[in-house]
This record gives sequence, C-alpha cells and structure tokens, in this order.
Amino acid sequence: MVAVMMMMSQTHNNNINNHPYVAEVCPARVRLSDIFPYDGAPCAVYMKAVEALSVSLMRHNAVVIELESNDAAILRCGLEAARLYFRNQAHVGGKSSRGVYMYRAGRAIEDYDSSPPCMAEIFRCLGKTARAALCAIARHLHLRSDVFNHLLDDTPLPANEVSSSVLVATYLHDSMQTGKGAIGGGKPSINGEFEKGLLTLISSDIPGLQVCDPNGRWYLADSGIGSSSVLLLTGKALSYCTAGLRPAASYRAASDLTSGAGCGGRTSLAFRLMPRSNAILDCSSITAAGHVIPQSYIPISVSQFMDDLSAEDGSHNHSDSIYVEQSNVNKEPSLRSLLSDPLSGSFLEDAMVVSCGHSFGGLMLRKVVESSRCSICHADIETRSGIPNLALRAAASTVRHEDDRKLFHNAAQRKRRKEIGDQTDSGKRMNEEMEDIHSEGGLQRGLNYPFSVNEKVVIKGNRRTPDKFVGKEAVITSQSLNGWYLLKIMGSGESVRLQYRSLQKLSISRTIEDRCPSEPIQSNIAS
Repeated sequence: MVAVMMMMSQTHNNNINNHPYVAEVCPARVRLSDIFPYDGAPCAVYMKAVEALSVSLMRHNAVVIELESNDAAILRCGLEAARLYFRNQAHVGGKSSRGVYMYRAGRAIEDYDSSPPCMAEIFRCLGKTARAALCAIARHLHLRSDVFNHLLDDTPLPANEVSSSVLVATYLHDSMQTGKGAIGGGKPSINGEFEKGLLTLISSDIPGLQVCDPNGRWYLADSGIGSSSVLLLTGKALSYCTAGLRPAASYRAASDLTSGAGCGGRTSLAFRLMPRSNAILDCSSITAAGHVIPQSYIPISVSQFMDDLSAEDGSHNHSDSIYVEQSNVNKEPSLRSLLSDPLSGSFLEDAMVVSCGHSFGGLMLRKVVESSRCSICHADIETRSGIPNLALRAAASTVRHEDDRKLFHNAAQRKRRKEIGDQTDSGKRMNEEMEDIHSEGGLQRGLNYPFSVNEKVVIKGNRRTPDKFVGKEAVITSQSLNGWYLLKIMGSGESVRLQYRSLQKLSISRTIEDRCPSEPIQSNIAS
C-alpha cells in the first residue's frame, strides 16, 4: 500500500512539474491543523492562520489548504482510484472523453451502482476541511465560529438522511482539454462560472483551473499546490449570508493548457459544501457584529435562493447539468416545479389562463404578455383575454403553505434534537459554570462567553468601566474575542465595549420592579 501511494505521488508531481504554465499569482497556503482552534493549536497560530486565509480570499478569491498526512494519502488514493474507474468505464462503454460521478453521504447504493473507491472517506475528509475553513471565515468577520452551523447537515448524519453536500469526481480526456467540458468543476469559457453553495474544495492530478481575482485578472490558481493540498473557493450562498463581505469566486478551466506527456487526461475531485434546502439564509449575525448591510439582503429559504440562481443562469449552468444527468434521470418533474414560475421560482399564486389555453404566472406571465406570444406553443395570444386560473392558484398556495410548514417544523425538530444532545453531553457542567459565574466572586477565568447576543445585562463595572455606565441596563449586540461584548445602553442608545467580568445578568424580578406600576407587562407572544 505504501509503495502504491509513493508511485501515485511521484506520478502526480511529475505531471505538475512537466506542465508548461507557471502561475503569476499564488494564493496563500494555510495548514488545516492551524485552523482547528480547539485541537491544540496556540491562539496566536490560529489567529495568524485565520488572517492569512481571509486575506487570501479577499486578494485572490482563493486559498490553498494543506491537508494532514493521513488526509493527503486518502486524497491521492482517491484521485488515482477515480482515474482507473473512469478508464474502466470507458473500456466498457466505449467512451473516453469525459466521465462524471457524484457521491452524497447517506444515499442508498443499489447493487448495480458502481462507484470509484474511497468516495466515502474523501467525503468525510474534505467535509471536515470545509467546515473548519467556514469557522475560520466566521471568526475573521468577528462572528462566532459556529454561526453558520445551522445551515449544515448534522454530524454525524442521522439515519435515513441524505447529505446536502456533494463530492463530484470528473475525468476529462486530453483531447477535450481545448474543447468544451468540465475540468475540476470549471468550464472553458470567457466569463467563468460561480458555485452556488457555501464553499468548494478542488483537487486534481494536473493543474488547469483559473480563478478571477478582485481586479478582474485571471490566473492559474491550482498550479503547484501539490498532492497534499486542496484549492478553496467561496460560493454564492456564503456571499449572501455574509452580505457580500465574502463574494463568490468566479472560475473556469484553462482552455489553452495541455496535459502532461503520456498523461491521457485530467482527473479532479470537487467537494461542494451545500446548505440544507430547508434552512434560511439571513444576515442577522452580520448586522449584530456591527457591519452595515444593504436592505436587499432579506431572509430567504435555501430552496428559493437556489431556484432564483437557476433562473438567473437560464437553467443552462454546466454544474446543474451534471446534477440533472446523475440524479434526475427517468424522474418525473416535482410538484413544486410544476407549480412554480420557471423564471423567478415563485409559486403560481397569480396564475392566469391565456387565449391558447396555457397558464402562466410571475415573471413568465409578464414576458408572455409583453411579447404577445405563448412561450410553450408559440401561438399568438390576446393580451387582454387572460382569465385567473383559480384551481392552479389554490394548488400553488396549498403547496407553498405545506412547504413553509415543513421548513419550520424541520428547523424546530433539529434544534430540539441538538438541545437534547447538548444537555446530555454537557448540561450539568454548563449549569455549574453558570452558577459559579453569578455567585459572589465566582467568575471563572476559563469561561469567556457567559452571555448571549440580545441578552439584557446590568453593568456592575470595574476599574476600567467609565462611571457613567455603572448601574446602567444594556443589551448585548455582538461578542468579540476573549470575552468582550459590544453593548447598547438602554435609554440613551450609546454603544460601549466591555468584558464579561463587568457585566451581570438582568434578573426578571428587577425588570418587573423597574416598570411603572401602571405599565402592563407586554406578552412575548406575537400577535
């Protein structure tokens, strides 16, 4: 096994060294072990790695993550196994130009469903890497490291659940290098393409992926990254939930590159960290951290967000075609797609029947009316003869309500399951720590975050606290490193940054005593 790994590593390095292209721009290299803050990495090392990762994303729209030795060996084996798998498939099926295989954790494997070896191990390895990088990005934005966890699958993945993330193995023959086709998730085009998810990790046996930097210059991003590293790119979902502070990276395959001598093609593995379809993308954490965001960033469900991106792309995105080819073959259209506007993705709750008999709603209805031509049968229509399709409207409204109900039910169920697990694992310990914090002189130095965002506190003060704030009530708006909080003084609206040692939890009894006797206690139940 060791000899096989050494041979594969030598072949990989030879392919890179023989490549004629030399990158003029190099993304920063960050070790995976340095962005795990709770695995023994010193605080200074962790913060330096977080800074290097985020600066590289801002300057180059990419960063290289150096894997640990065990993960690197798995990745090398996976690349070689995928290459042999696609070559064998080409001999059996008679095709040698391009191969694609998509793996999702939790998906049932049929007897006839052959797959490249090591897919499950690589999925776990790159999934761990992507989550660590996501935590590092959150910390650099002065957010909690777990602020995006509600968007991700549970770990471990519960039984009978399929992961939202996906691992895509691709193989492209050398004769296709200068033609059309996916190379490591990219395609040879002028403008490039974007990933729809949160993060994407790409590894390949031959360089060939170009990334556009913030200045609009294209460069070969995966040149010389080696067999023990992966290229990290940000997606549109992360760009949305960070209000554009981490924009999505645009990338493409380098169409002017040729593979190494005797190589015969290029094999790539792309892990796409995707949010759950029933999660909500919002920027509340970004606002709480003090960042100013445009009003256009409103909360939106992941399913609706993905539908909107598909509508913008015109449903011709190459990555989407891979998913359709692999997962939707011989399947009927979903009820949601039949009851949705193909352009905007919104439900057809304003459906109208036009003169030819077809029904439209949303942006498609507007387009049909403006062109006076049906987009399905291409017949000329009378723009003033539209009749409301009451049955279609009722069906769309019912499915939308059921969609919303499932969305919030699943979110509540996941939250309840997580709370039960946390209580079982560490509930007693946390209760003891909180009791010590609020007892006289019982503040523990090891607990840096005894208060949560939006919690009301009383400023009891210390030597560093300005006298005008002592005794005031405040609301915590965000938290920083080492137990520091940003507070908003109730009444005056002033903002102040204090550490947890100078704060005390606002008790319910004091809140009631401070009310005016004639002032009723407002109910927390939303009308």
